[in-house]
Amino acid sequence: MAFALSTLRVTSPAFDDGAGIPARYTGEGDDISPAIVWQDAPQGTKGFALICHDPDAPLVQNGTYGFVHWVLYNIPASTTSLEEASRVGTKGKNDFGKLGYGGPMPPEGHDVHRYYFWVLALDKPTDDLPEGLSLRDLLIKVEPHLLGMNRLVGTYRRG
Repeated sequence: MAFALSTLRVTSPAFDDGAGIPARYTGEGDDISPAIVWQDAPQGTKGFALICHDPDAPLVQNGTYGFVHWVLYNIPASTTSLEEASRVGTKGKNDFGKLGYGGPMPPEGHDVHRYYFWVLALDKPTDDLPEGLSLRDLLIKVEPHLLGMNRLVGTYRRG
């Protein structure tokens, strides 16, 4: 299945779509993941994955652009939200070289960056995947099982 938006809806009690991400969730703050909520998952969903990506980062790595802030998978199908600083799921490797979430921290002097919080609905659980997958490795594994996806976009400019 191609990567295409679906009826899945993604929101956060921490910020509105297209609005600023509070400093608490950034590298300048507490650097904890914001709460993320989703609903209207496609029928047949057996698990979820979540990605946070900054396409405005001036980097090209592994043939793609931007910076990966969060890779999370093995989220049960019964889950419809992650609380702030959630410990649900299996942590992948972000572009800071660490597991789990790494908050927004654009380079000094940059204008506003956009952060896409993608939720992917899958037709099979991902509990067979090991901890530490990169975004690229995760997408290779889950693409054949993608039922739908959608995103919430937040913005941040370094203070």
